[in-house]
Amino acid sequence: MPTNRVPRFFASFAVLLALISWQVPASTAATTATISVAAAIQQQNGAVATVEGYVVGQPTATNTVVRSNFPGDTALALADSASQTSTSAMLYVQIPTAFRSTYGLQSNPSRLGTKITVTGTLTAYFTHAGLKNPTAFNGGTGGGGGGSDDYYAGAAGKTGPALKAALHTIISSQTKLSYDQVWNALKATDQDPANTNNVILLYSGRSQSKTTNGGDANDWNREHVWAKSHGDFGTATGPGTDIHHLRPEDVTVNSVRGNKDFDNGGTTVAEAPGSRTDADSFEPRAAVKGDVARMILYMAVRYEGNDGWPNLEPNDQVGNGTAPAMGKLSVLKAWHAGDPPDAFEKRRNQVIYDTYQRNRNPFIDHPEWVTAIWP
Repeated sequence: MPTNRVPRFFASFAVLLALISWQVPASTAATTATISVAAAIQQQNGAVATVEGYVVGQPTATNTVVRSNFPGDTALALADSASQTSTSAMLYVQIPTAFRSTYGLQSNPSRLGTKITVTGTLTAYFTHAGLKNPTAFNGGTGGGGGGSDDYYAGAAGKTGPALKAALHTIISSQTKLSYDQVWNALKATDQDPANTNNVILLYSGRSQSKTTNGGDANDWNREHVWAKSHGDFGTATGPGTDIHHLRPEDVTVNSVRGNKDFDNGGTTVAEAPGSRTDADSFEPRAAVKGDVARMILYMAVRYEGNDGWPNLEPNDQVGNGTAPAMGKLSVLKAWHAGDPPDAFEKRRNQVIYDTYQRNRNPFIDHPEWVTAIWP
């Protein structure tokens, strides 16, 4: 009898372990490791998993994923590559209400191209391989499209002139438009979110039909936020057609702004509520002050005088005339801080990247870089 006690003990213990293992849900083990999108597509078994991938768009149907003009914040598509275009290699992810304000693509278009992890249930969504009822989203805090942190990899860890030089190199990789092509581009970049037939005018804030572009009174035309006479670059392909600083504006208001520098103060501008002007400066309405600042600072980084165009730089004065300078820097920095990038500006940056110029405004993606370059 004594010789059989040890084997019987181990046999009983093995049975107990088997029972415990059987009672542990498969989903509990699944959350201990991060899997790829490809693995998640193959494992549509109702288990809970943490999936890592790049945000490549928003699914709107079984075989349709959009990369701009996002209709909402309820879903996103993940892939193992930021450049993936085949929906068969994508995982459709449901976005619960609690995560929509930070991971929904309509509100956060700069998430496109970022790498994130999501924990949820591996099950079909939009009748497609999916991840539903997520309980956690992480990552994707870098900039935007083109791989976000991958796009800005050359700027990592830099400040001051080194950061400015690195960003110049990154954003100078750009598809250039003709001045005629700018018309249609602005109809897409500045589309009214509430009315797709209209554009929003920059200083006026007015929603106006896309078809009313031209040169007559009450038409809208192409406003150069960095006045084209400041450096005398005109409308030739280059800074004169860079849609990161070209915006729709009422013809009359555009004329009132003219080539004035930016500063606070003045009298109210007719047809542009909230905007003010005096003899040598222009102050836009509060809702776009930060937008204006970031457009000016983009131009200062993009055009450094090494590609046949003037070296554009901000300074802290008004009345710059034809010099390749724009002021006032101190005011622009205050506007940038007081009016951070909103959904409209982020979407605009993404549309320019996806559809037109293939480059980005880094100060929309990384607002903190303004003071890193201009302390």
